[in-house]
Amino acid sequence: MDPQLVRDAAFVLVGYLVGSLPMGVIVARVSGRRDPRTVGSGRIGGTNAFRAMGPGPAVATGLLDITKGGLPVLLARLAGASELAQVLAGIAAVVGACWSVLLGFHGGRGVASGIGAMLVIQPLAVVVAAPIFFGVIALSRYVSLGSLFGSAAAAAIVAVLVLFGIGSPISILYGVTAAALIWLAHADNIERLLHGRERKFSLGKRENS
Repeated sequence: MDPQLVRDAAFVLVGYLVGSLPMGVIVARVSGRRDPRTVGSGRIGGTNAFRAMGPGPAVATGLLDITKGGLPVLLARLAGASELAQVLAGIAAVVGACWSVLLGFHGGRGVASGIGAMLVIQPLAVVVAAPIFFGVIALSRYVSLGSLFGSAAAAAIVAVLVLFGIGSPISILYGVTAAALIWLAHADNIERLLHGRERKFSLGKRENS
């Protein structure tokens, strides 16, 4: 078997395992705060971490989720893995964030981890898509809607950048696949949005124990 292929496959596996680390749960246990799985959507990302634990732990959760998305891609790049392996490691990290093997294949929505991987693969897409993400949330107060629009915009921006010779064409694979995974992880949010039942986000609102 080709050693390069084995090494690339190992980075993809590492991406999934690192992505599977439930940072929201870890932050809750380390800080002695409420487990985010017990409130709101039951997910473990930054939004639900805010509902369960407040702003400080939520920010920590978000930063750790971004890190776990970018780290596998960065490690693959530093080790000289192929561009395809780097992209697949990033995709695997998003899969792990959404469907963690450590949580019975449950998890978050993959947004922060998707951002982390994109910061390594094509950082300019994050910079351009960020105003769309935050703008939609500010106007609608739906974090899920901002995540859906932001991830779709990032995928489109990556493609446009490649069209203008900025970045590798393989980055389009990451942008489109990551966006599709994030949308898939938001299936229940999409249903609630369509039926007017989605929860709005408020910086001043935190659920009681």
